Amino acid sequence: MRSIGKGVVSGFTLLELLIAIVIIAILAAIAVPSYLHYMKKSYYSEVVQTADRYKAAVASCLEKKKGVLTDCDGGSYDIPPDIAAGSGVGQVDSVVVEAAVITVTPKATTGIAVTDTYILTPTYNKNNSTTWTVSGGGCISGLVEC
Repeated sequence: MRSIGKGVVSGFTLLELLIAIVIIAILAAIAVPSYLHYMKKSYYSEVVQTADRYKAAVASCLEKKKGVLTDCDGGSYDIPPDIAAGSGVGQVDSVVVEAAVITVTPKATTGIAVTDTYILTPTYNKNNSTTWTVSGGGCISGLVEC
């Protein structure tokens, strides 16, 4: 506070106001991109959950077929049928299971591109277990850990 003559003037000086605005701008510049990326990852989780539903069925098929990958396609051996492009629900545009490789393509909404695919490739081990390798555009975009 400053005293001018007999009265007291209270309030912020122009410099104090500018410093407050700069601090808020810096915080916003850091927080907004982080928030947007977090939101994209949360929407992308629907793509991952869809692939997990197919993952269990493909693992079961590989166990039945003793690791023969070529027989495990969408719609066979209790694997859910493929979802054609444009027929998906929610964030998922299409799902294709071909030779036990699961490819989920997302819809181009909420900041996620069609190129942000989620691909699961199985490796059947001799001890009747299946390990999975994650790849696709979702890995490159940082929407899922690979």
